[in-house]
Amino acid sequence: MRILFVCLGNICRSPTAEAVMRDLTVKAGLADEITVDSAGTGDWHIGYPPDSRAVEAGAKRGLTVSGTARQIAPSDFENFDLIVAMDRSNHADLIELAGKEDPRIRLLREFGPDDELDVPDPYFGGEDGFDEVISLIDRHCRVLLENVSPGVQP
Repeated sequence: MRILFVCLGNICRSPTAEAVMRDLTVKAGLADEITVDSAGTGDWHIGYPPDSRAVEAGAKRGLTVSGTARQIAPSDFENFDLIVAMDRSNHADLIELAGKEDPRIRLLREFGPDDELDVPDPYFGGEDGFDEVISLIDRHCRVLLENVSPGVQP
């Protein structure tokens, strides 16, 4: 299983989701079976590391939020089994880039009990927004992991 997390610039939400899911798969003994990556729909942060506030929020939880921002590529639609958008705007952009509706393109918050579908973008807020977002991402990544690997208790 190959999962790609996608947000706008690939410096806050999607690298955080990548780090959370990677940690969950390692703890569940599934790191060899589930590959995770992240990308952005926009191009303005290409080559940059994750936002330092995302890195700090992850470190508080023992997570390594790392990588280099990249923009989603056409090949990603062939190389990933599941493409998980952080919000409805990115979801719409992904469908447009794919050129069609695709059941592999999902919203992270579809995996969980919430009525709200968007993971808020903490970029323009304070550090507490990053802590809230990582908690939200963690909750939904746990449900996502249960969905892609039934019987696993993350």
